Amino acid sequence: MPELPEVEVTRRGLLARLPGRTVAGISCSGHALRRIIPQRLLAAHIAGQEIATIDRRAKYLLIRMVSGAVMVVHLGMTGKFSILEQQAPTHRHDHLIMRLDDGFEVRLNDSRRFGSIEVWPAETAPEEEARFSREEGIEPLGGEFTPDNLFRVASNRRIPVKVLLMHSKIIAGIGNIYANEILFAAGLHPLRPVNQLTIEQWRTVVQLTRRILQQAIEAGGSTIADFLGAEGHPGYFQLQFQVYGRKGLACSRCAGTISKTVVGGRATYYCACCQSL
Repeated sequence: MPELPEVEVTRRGLLARLPGRTVAGISCSGHALRRIIPQRLLAAHIAGQEIATIDRRAKYLLIRMVSGAVMVVHLGMTGKFSILEQQAPTHRHDHLIMRLDDGFEVRLNDSRRFGSIEVWPAETAPEEEARFSREEGIEPLGGEFTPDNLFRVASNRRIPVKVLLMHSKIIAGIGNIYANEILFAAGLHPLRPVNQLTIEQWRTVVQLTRRILQQAIEAGGSTIADFLGAEGHPGYFQLQFQVYGRKGLACSRCAGTISKTVVGGRATYYCACCQSL
């Protein structure tokens, strides 16, 4: 599933091409994604409108129109945007096509159809965005992601630290790949109860989270299966993985072996020597 870095890479690719362009028309495949695609709202509030900018909140893309309307897109597990010339052949899983006024199209391809599309009309967008944002956690690259805030949130909880990092209502956008990598870098066992972490350990987590996410964004994200950025390029951060997917291989820090377990229902990789419980 695309995580924060992959969604941010997609946002930057779209941001380089879309602002100032007008959506000349919209077509849909007729298949539902996670929810039914709101075709009437797309026709009423997105088609014919000029694109102002593209923002990101958690793992969602917010495509903002000059009118004030917003199209909110979640990429699900396999969703990816591409910008192609209008005569380029379409593919089976192109479920949304936005024709632009410059001869290009923005296509959302989602083979497993776990993504979602929502439209906020201009007149209700501010209150809908406020509600939406309240339901998401702290942005790891934002100003509220601080050691003090994490220490406060964790003080009355006994859940494993990996579960907290991936809890989207507490911290937004960190998925399984990056939670594994952050905890290895911090030397913390994935099962360590969060109320046992000191403020200094949270300071380390904050610093390493920011560093790893930024490195992943600069590398174009991680392409495990079929992720591509909006310009059609794969990510390369998977070449820098220290533990994720490396069960049985040697730890890059010590003579130990990378282990695998399950935490919170997700595959979890760690070095028992470097990340003692």
